[in-house]
Amino acid sequence: MLLLRCPLPLLLLLLPLGSRPQKLPTRDEELFQMQIRDKAFFHDSSVIPDGAEISSYLFRDTPKRYFFVVEEDNTPLAVTVTPCDAPLEWKLSVQELPEEASGEGSGDPEPLEQQKQQITNEEGTELFSYKGNDVEYFVSSSSPSGLYQLDLLSTEKDTHFKVYATTTPESDQPYPELPYDPRIDVTSLGRTTVTLAWKPSPTASLLRQPIKYCIVINKEHNFKSLCAVEAKLSSDDAFMMAPKPGLDFSPFDFAHFGFPADNNSGKERGFLKSSRFGRQTSPKPRVDLHRVCIGNKNIFTVSDLKPDTQYYFDMFAVNTNTNMSTAYVGTFARTKEEAKQKTVELKDGKVTDVFIKRKGVKFLRFAPVSSHQKVTFSVHSCLDAVQIQVRRDGKLLLSQSVEGVRQFQLRGKAKAKYLIRLKGSKKGASMLKILATTRPNKQSFPSLPEDTRIKAFDKLRTCSSVTVAWLGTQERNKFCIYKREVDDNYNEEQKKREQNQCLGPDTRKKSEKVLCKYFHRQNIQKAVTTETIRGLQPGKSYLLDVYVIGHGGHSVKYQSKLVKTRKFC
Repeated sequence: MLLLRCPLPLLLLLLPLGSRPQKLPTRDEELFQMQIRDKAFFHDSSVIPDGAEISSYLFRDTPKRYFFVVEEDNTPLAVTVTPCDAPLEWKLSVQELPEEASGEGSGDPEPLEQQKQQITNEEGTELFSYKGNDVEYFVSSSSPSGLYQLDLLSTEKDTHFKVYATTTPESDQPYPELPYDPRIDVTSLGRTTVTLAWKPSPTASLLRQPIKYCIVINKEHNFKSLCAVEAKLSSDDAFMMAPKPGLDFSPFDFAHFGFPADNNSGKERGFLKSSRFGRQTSPKPRVDLHRVCIGNKNIFTVSDLKPDTQYYFDMFAVNTNTNMSTAYVGTFARTKEEAKQKTVELKDGKVTDVFIKRKGVKFLRFAPVSSHQKVTFSVHSCLDAVQIQVRRDGKLLLSQSVEGVRQFQLRGKAKAKYLIRLKGSKKGASMLKILATTRPNKQSFPSLPEDTRIKAFDKLRTCSSVTVAWLGTQERNKFCIYKREVDDNYNEEQKKREQNQCLGPDTRKKSEKVLCKYFHRQNIQKAVTTETIRGLQPGKSYLLDVYVIGHGGHSVKYQSKLVKTRKFC
């Protein structure tokens, strides 16, 4: 079989032109390699090359036809058509080649147009037809000689497809073989994880060819080919772009056979450089579709899934030598439901401590016993920011991120019930304190300035003292300052781990206490207080903490400050 990439007129020139019947040569590897090195020889062709997968594009309701020649009878033949993102209608037929030229034996060749009409005007004998979006095959161990036609049509939309044809199917085997049981098994199911297992491809286990497995996860449906996955992932990939009307479009990628890139022709025809086998441009993944290649393992755990959600899983065996793939039988599974949590009841005016696991969720309920005009929620996030949602009788009233101390006042309603949803940080576990009350004057949390940093004055630093300042508010509060000597290698990361704002002065040693004082200013612009901490050692590092204590006894810690005394004075 000689599957050439040349225009049809050039193919017809190779047909018998003399008085004696002539046959096209069989696939000679040396000749084949010589032909494919000639880039112009394959340009804009409707002829399928032998033993190479081509990628092409179909406009909706616009048929496309490909040709190849089988020279001898009883030749093995295999044709594979892979739809990418839409169903295809395709048909394979064969017609006889002209046995001898006209001209009454004079040896004069037939005019080219007569030969073309003689071949293309005949429909030929239909061998196989298919309609659908499955990867479908035509395989014959003994095919007749003749000119074969492959007709393709997409009636649904513009789409991509791939075609592979060979006269040596037994030796080529570019597609990985599936095991006798090609199903994917779900071996373990959790709320956020699914463990998959599958039997290895015989291409890897028996033939020892390099195989990698690629898993595709999505929430919509299973995919029947990796080509369909790439079409979904890479809408702006050059391989997935429709050619511009009026310009030539070659379905064959010259780089497939190692041709050097031609920048000019690439620009004219709208396709990019590619690797040796297939195009490897960077796709733009969508949120609901993920692909991961895991090497030659045959067990894998998919993590970070959502609880109580159905997912579809597809597995593709990829021959890394040819970059051609075969799909296992896909499966689907629904992750387990989130464990039902007990709803914590909030009491009016009482502070409640809440602990939330990393990325976890907690629900709280507040049901005032008396009628009320307003309800106040005070939240103190001890570590990282948490997400809070408040619903009144099912209606969403509040949805915000809370860091530090925040207070929210909402309009009340008789006999209303409030559901509070708290979601933890992605970084780690979250701790917070929350207060719900219908009494506006019931404030357990102290008011805080927007800036809770402690400022140290470098020019006032001595060998035995440091001077610091911090902001206050218009509300009269009690401030307590504590010090702790730390090593010289104490860093910001260690300080960050100790930033639990909910730990109060009662957790500190008495020896670490410097002083406590009351402070406030009616003019918020002047609400600044300073303090000099004495009795320190020369050249030593200290961690300073300021606590503000509210009327209800609840304390909030400012951001810690690391200072160091002078070594020489």
